[in-house]
This record gives sequence, structure tokens and C-alpha cells, in this order.
Amino acid sequence: MPTESAHVLEVKDLAVEFHTVQGRVKAVRDVSFYLDRGETLAILGESGSGKSVSASAIMNLIDTPPGYITQGSIQYRGQDLLGMSAAKRREINGCKIAMIFQDPLAHLNPVYPVGWQIAELLRAHGVDKATANAKALELMQRVGLPNAEERFDAYPHQFSGGQRQRLMIAMALGLEPDILIADEPTTALDVTVQAQILELLQQLQAETGMGLLLITHDLGVVADIADRVVVMNGGEIVEAGSTRDVFKHPRHPYTQKLIAAAPGKGELHTGAPLDTNQTPLLQVDNVVKYYGGLKALKGASFNLMPGETLAIVGESGSGKSTLARTLLRLEEPNSGRALYKGRDLFAMSPAELFEIRREIQMVFQDPTQSLNPRMRVEQLISEAWAIHPDLLPRAQWSERVAQLLVQVGLLPEHAQRYPHQFSGGQRQRIAIARALAMSPELIICDEAVSALDVSIQAQVVELLDDLRRNLNLSYIFIAHDLPVVRDFADRVIVMQNGEIVEIGTVEQIFNNPQQAYTRDLLAASLEADPDIQAERRAERAATRATCAV
Repeated sequence: MPTESAHVLEVKDLAVEFHTVQGRVKAVRDVSFYLDRGETLAILGESGSGKSVSASAIMNLIDTPPGYITQGSIQYRGQDLLGMSAAKRREINGCKIAMIFQDPLAHLNPVYPVGWQIAELLRAHGVDKATANAKALELMQRVGLPNAEERFDAYPHQFSGGQRQRLMIAMALGLEPDILIADEPTTALDVTVQAQILELLQQLQAETGMGLLLITHDLGVVADIADRVVVMNGGEIVEAGSTRDVFKHPRHPYTQKLIAAAPGKGELHTGAPLDTNQTPLLQVDNVVKYYGGLKALKGASFNLMPGETLAIVGESGSGKSTLARTLLRLEEPNSGRALYKGRDLFAMSPAELFEIRREIQMVFQDPTQSLNPRMRVEQLISEAWAIHPDLLPRAQWSERVAQLLVQVGLLPEHAQRYPHQFSGGQRQRIAIARALAMSPELIICDEAVSALDVSIQAQVVELLDDLRRNLNLSYIFIAHDLPVVRDFADRVIVMQNGEIVEIGTVEQIFNNPQQAYTRDLLAASLEADPDIQAERRAERAATRATCAV
């Protein structure tokens, strides 16, 4: 018989281990926490801390084998989920406890319309087709999707990242659950879209009274919406308490290190003064790019000086990545010029472009996708020398790989491992080492740190800055994380709808933005401080109240 519980969800002494060829890995040890109705509890920690494994255990999503729950209990309203039959568990999952994931595109079926997919959840729980379709449309409207009726039969790839996350939220809310588990729901989203998703979750929580269990490594998100925080490290809870207490008075050394690593807290970044009398390394003049009838770039123009870090910020669809890909000739421009050391990249023959790419390299957002999983690290890094055999004699490859690994903070023995044997931050270091193998003068970083944990992110940014000083590199740094830009860049370009709307130094952009769009971006950026976020929420509430009157 279920026992009475004061909490809607209670996890007690949970332990999860995975059986691998290397032996047993204890992913979660003695984890205990609770969630009350109407409350937001954040589980905060870096990759590998056990936070997502804990959430998966609640939803019965741990694959067995290799994963096993070896200890503990998970109670929903006094009922032990671990002791339930599979049929009873299915009645609760989705209906009483729902979950949204970090990457909605990976969890939405690409071959079915989104409306059908939302309705499918309702049909699976006994709702007739007509009622399910009507409810699915209502849910799409409820989460703020524009033209919901017209887009009911659209497919996932036809929506933006923020809209796909709204679709996942609509699906999760279909059966009005008591508990919503959100696993990194805003990690890859732009600051304004992130603010909209968080506001939507809070609004829906206020309407329904559901408990929200937020899994994240983003300190700003926790400071903005969480009531309480559980901090995990190495599979264990190292600290727990109210959000303000944990942020303002962290007791455990790991929590202190995590909060100290949050970007945007110190002085504005001021790089070495740039010699404006120098010839720019890169001169971009009126670059235009069309995709069919869509004008993705509307005459972009800027200069990049030698040794400079130039950040490009803006929302999804603003043209940031299109501009980067066009400069690299991964996309062909419709018009304009890009002079690298006085030579037009757009006018180069394939042979000339092949040679110039030695000097211009790119580091992508997701190293898992940009590193071949079948190749060892040594092969990945030395591939550049196989393509350009005049760069380095074959006999020196192994020695140079070891030097590059040390340069990016890894060990020479890592050369014999495969990408899957590294953490996300380590894989990004390998991607940087791979770019450095060509001894470039310009590296384009396309969201290179956006998916990394806060302390790993700080380490990678520090590494990039050290490499710039030591090797006289220049960077084009594409990002949506404004605190990182504040700590790292010399100048900032702000893009909106394919246009550059503002250019200035970090100080000018962050302290005296001229455009309303730039001010909106800055206002939407979250601070890792619950007091600041509380003030901002109060200001927004006061503004809405004034507008309503």
C-alpha cells in the first residue's frame, strides 16, 4: 500500500551503476532529494555529475543492461515507482510525470507532422482521435506557437530551435502532469529565446501548480527560476539549500569553484590596444547571401585586425553562422568581397582556396559531430599534414601531435584514444588542437563553448586567449552567451535578420548600447545572481502591470 508523503516526489538513497568492460561505474551514489507541488528544484552540476542519470531513473529510462538501480526508492505521492509493474509505470509516465529533453530535434520524429505527434501522446492514453487533435492544437497555441492551426501539419525541421522546444513542452503538458522534468531545456538556445522558454515554464507552472525539476549546468537559469538547488559532483550531492543561500554562501569547495567560474562577473575584457594603422587581416565588404528567396545576409561589412578577437552575437537566424560559412567558402556568396591579406577569398580558384585554408581554420559547436569517431586522436590531428604533406615530415607527426595536445591542456598519451573516450570539454580541446595543426592565423569559432559546463567553458576560453597571445592568433568568435563575450572579446558585432546593426568595443556594446535590439539582447542575458534576477523579474512584472493599465 502507498504511504502518505508530504512531497509530490521523493528520491531516497538512490544508487545507479553501469557495467562496462572496464568494470562497474557508480554513476549515482546515495542521492536523496524531494520536490513539492508548485516548486522549482534545480539539480546543478557538470557533465558526468549524475544529474541526468538521476532524472532518467525517475522516468525509468535507464537501459538495463548496462545500467542498474542498485539501491534506494523513488516515490510519487507515496507510491514507490521502482516497485511498480511496467503497466502501472506507463500509466504514470507522461500522464503524471513528464519530461522534456535538451535536443528536441532528436526527440521529435522527423517523418510525422508535429500536431500528429502531440496528439499521439493523448491517443496512447485513451483519448479519441478528434478530441486528441483538438487538444493538440490548443496546446500548440498555449505554448505560444504562431499560426498554430496552419502549422499543425508541419514537420519538426520546419521550426526553429526555440519553437521545437515549445513543441516538446506542449507534448509534455498534454496530460497535465504533476511533475515536469526539464533536462537542459535551454542550453542551445539564444538568450532571448531562452528567456521566453523560461518565462513560459514559469507561467504554465503558475497555471497548473506542477512541480518543476530542472536539470542544468547553467547558473544563470538556476538563479532566475529555481526555489531550491541540489548540487551534484561525481555522482553525489555535495550541497543543497535555497537558491540564494547556495549562491551567496556556498559551503562546499566544488560549489564555490562552480559559482566562481560563472562568466560575466569581473571587469570587462580589455585586450591589448590594437594598431588601427595596420592593414586589416580581413576586410569584409557588403557580403550578400540568398537562399532561394530568403536574403540571409544583407550586405555585411567589417574589418578584423591582426591579433584581434571579434565576437558576433545575435539570435538564431540573424546570419552569424551563414556569415562564417560564407567567409570559409562553405557557402558561396551572391555578391561582395572578403579580402584576406589583400586577396579576395571569393575570387580565388579552388587551388588557391586550398592553400589559403591552411591559414584559416574553424572550430565548430559540437566536437562530437566534427571529430570522426573511427579515428584516434593522433589520426585526427595529423590528418591536416596528410592533406598538406609539405607542412611537416611524416617522421615528426607523433612528436608534433604530443606538443599540440600539451598545448591545449591534454596529455601526450591521449593521442591513442578515440573521441568517445573524452568528455565534451576535452573533445573541444582536441578540435582546437586539430585547428592549430595547420599553424593558422585566423580561427573562426562557431558557438565553440556554448554547450560546455561553466568551469570547462572558462578553461577553454582561457586556453583560446592564451593561444592568441602566444601565437598571435585572430578570432571570429560566434556566440549567444553574452557573459562569455564580455570576458573574451575585443570588439562585438551585433546581427539581426541578416544585417549588422551595431559594432563597437566590448565596453561600448555592454555599457552604452545604441540599438534597441542590442539592449534587448543584454536584458535577456541571465546573471548568475538570484538577487539580480529577482530585481529583473520585479521590473518586468511592473512593466507588464503598467502596460495592462
